[in-house]
Amino acid sequence: MRLEKVVLNGFKSFADKTEFLFDSPITAIVGPNGCGKSNVVDAVKWVLGEQSVKSLRSGQMADVIFGGSSSRKPLGAAEVSLLISNPDGVGARQLPIEADEVQISRKIYKSGESEYRINNKICRLKDVRELFMDTGIGTRAYSILEQGQVEYLVSASKIDRRFIFEEAAGISKYKAHKKEALRRLERTEQNLLRLADIFGSRIF
Repeated sequence: MRLEKVVLNGFKSFADKTEFLFDSPITAIVGPNGCGKSNVVDAVKWVLGEQSVKSLRSGQMADVIFGGSSSRKPLGAAEVSLLISNPDGVGARQLPIEADEVQISRKIYKSGESEYRINNKICRLKDVRELFMDTGIGTRAYSILEQGQVEYLVSASKIDRRFIFEEAAGISKYKAHKKEALRRLERTEQNLLRLADIFGSRIF
């Protein structure tokens, strides 16, 4: 599994549709200061579900939409798509989708409303996060290392480091499922107690 393509349209400084192809084992994006290199990294984090405007170097989420320039009017929406290879090699596919390529998209409007898509089908943010859980890809995963992050990992708390190791070991998905199952069990027990109270009051 690897990232094959990033497509930006109206995202930050990329007013026009722009494609970045990653067709080599190692690809470098180079350019002078201010040309938008960091915006490409922001775009990848954003489409994977980043919700922190600070992490995206913005004041509010709608600020990721191209805000206009001396020669261009502001746009009303921004969209980013990732194309990820998902080959059916030895063992199961790394992403639980029966397709050799998986496209993840996120679009935001001036209102701040976002929509997510997996292979052009509307989905939830939760679906995107669960898709990449235990793959090492995600907003809190170790696949995107920014300036200062290595130093942060060295000085991180035991809890934060444990999260990274669990993600790398592929067990965070099961912990999340366990947590959700326990929440459902607790809600069920509360409903049973309410029913018992209702029927008990009717009997007496």
